Amino acid sequence: MFEQIITNVRNNVPLVHAITNYVTVNDCANIILASGGSPIMADDINEVTDITAISSALVLNMGTLNERTALSMLAAGKKANQCGLPVVFDPVGAGASAFRKKLAYQLLEEIQFSVIKGNISEIKFLAAGEGKTAGVDACEGDKVTEDNLKGVADFAKEFSKRTGSVIAITGAIDLVADGNLAYAVRNGHIMMSRITGTGCMLAAVTGSYVGANPGSILKASAAAVCGMGLCGELAYKKLSQLHGGTGTYRMLLIDEMSRLNEQMLEEGGKYECF
Repeated sequence: MFEQIITNVRNNVPLVHAITNYVTVNDCANIILASGGSPIMADDINEVTDITAISSALVLNMGTLNERTALSMLAAGKKANQCGLPVVFDPVGAGASAFRKKLAYQLLEEIQFSVIKGNISEIKFLAAGEGKTAGVDACEGDKVTEDNLKGVADFAKEFSKRTGSVIAITGAIDLVADGNLAYAVRNGHIMMSRITGTGCMLAAVTGSYVGANPGSILKASAAAVCGMGLCGELAYKKLSQLHGGTGTYRMLLIDEMSRLNEQMLEEGGKYECF
């Protein structure tokens, strides 16, 4: 299903410009490298448009907001649109504060995103202002389950039609959808929720994948979600053998991303399309 997606990343080494947060910036840079891309984390208004212009993809992450980076995100996003580059938006904590609410809607209005990735509360907030964010986490009542999966997939497809973006909703069951097709991905491990930054890292990997596959945004995004979850599973297997903890798990997660190939993804991927 994901033929050539990872190979294209490894062969083309896309330059991924990530304006992300200072909590997870190092992990994001390292997982871009592990995925096969090349990271650059420029966030000053005086250079973001120049850096974006030479990049393969742009990732915008709202994790640690301030007015300076808000301006940089807007400038870089508009430049990416002018250059025809894929743009990944991670609206971390959208709706948790008035500042985040205002910027999230401004970015959505002024920038054409290729991919919008977030938990269900963040995506629902962007779509209708209804999601109930708990800091950067999804509220229990919003979460995707087997019972509501079809309904959430329909919601994601509709939001994709409205925005022109692939919608990636992360959780125990991940959903990746455009206006016509949805992937339900069941890879991943609970340990991924016990370290900071796995969502940010997924946005970074998505930047690598779409940067090397700009003509296959949906498939590249689904491959990134599936691959990240599979790496989480493989990392936990090794962690159990080492009797390690959360710090070791973070290291193993990045290790597994550096080892990931298409055969591993085809054999270990757990997904369905509808």
